[in-house]
Amino acid sequence: MINADKPHLWADDVQASVRLYNNWFLDAAPQAYRDTRQRTVEDVNQAFAFTNDLRSITPDVLLEHPEVLPALRMSTAPPIARDRLVGLSYGSKSLVETMEKKGEIPPRMKRATLESHLDSMCKVVLDLLDLDLVPWIRTGGVADPRQHEMAATVVADRLCGAISDPIVRNAQEQRQLALIENWLTKRGYRKQNHSSLLSLNEMPAGTFSFRQNVIVGSDLSVNIPVDVVIQPHQPASHSLPVLIEAKSAGDFTNPNKRRKEEATKIHQLKARYGDEISLILFLCGYFDAGYLGYSAAEHLDWVWEHRIDDLEAAGV
Repeated sequence: MINADKPHLWADDVQASVRLYNNWFLDAAPQAYRDTRQRTVEDVNQAFAFTNDLRSITPDVLLEHPEVLPALRMSTAPPIARDRLVGLSYGSKSLVETMEKKGEIPPRMKRATLESHLDSMCKVVLDLLDLDLVPWIRTGGVADPRQHEMAATVVADRLCGAISDPIVRNAQEQRQLALIENWLTKRGYRKQNHSSLLSLNEMPAGTFSFRQNVIVGSDLSVNIPVDVVIQPHQPASHSLPVLIEAKSAGDFTNPNKRRKEEATKIHQLKARYGDEISLILFLCGYFDAGYLGYSAAEHLDWVWEHRIDDLEAAGV
């Protein structure tokens, strides 16, 4: 084992991992947030353009530009979440989610039903529109450039505030994967997609892939995503690659709430591939002894980001 059987090292490793995460957060998280906010401001400005600076919030606009809905929700007082909009409009949750996540209108929804839902959503937004944020609506005038810029920035901040944790988590995940890729390429590995339709033990030696779908069911229809899959230069006798899940956490609470997720994954993997399959956690941040002890009991091992060379002990 790598670290799961060394509890005498856990306390020092936890402290080192927390320091690493905190230093990264202070250095990189604000920029990640600013970059996302800048892109979001551009999206909000486009939503304002499509709605004539919020003077034309109509079903026809939503039909043609469903992607404006998040900006409309954040232009109200108070800003409303997706589920709150569904409730207030007595609408369709699947419609709202499709509009926001895909920027599309569900193709199979009946036209009359669709128009009714969109009309109700528009009425809710219009009733709750933040007139202090968009004073030109109250006066019936035209927004001056300063008012427009301020309103777009505030709406963008509201959108980013609602997803601040995912912004930081995504930035950290990208950094972790880049770190693993750099470590592997320096050791002669090459990045190469491996089809989920092929057996894991058919993965070519010396290759790795990111976000690989791995079959776990009795047929080809059930699979799970794995962050990193690595087939060592010298594959093990069972020819199964090393599987890695990149994990980061900014506090001690959330990892312990979600620790069953990795346990479920390793159980699914072992049920299909046997006890020889392994799932390594790549950890950075707040993972305490409770999380580590639970993981070890579930036959999970881990590599700390601050000691990435431990990947060699995993056979990589």
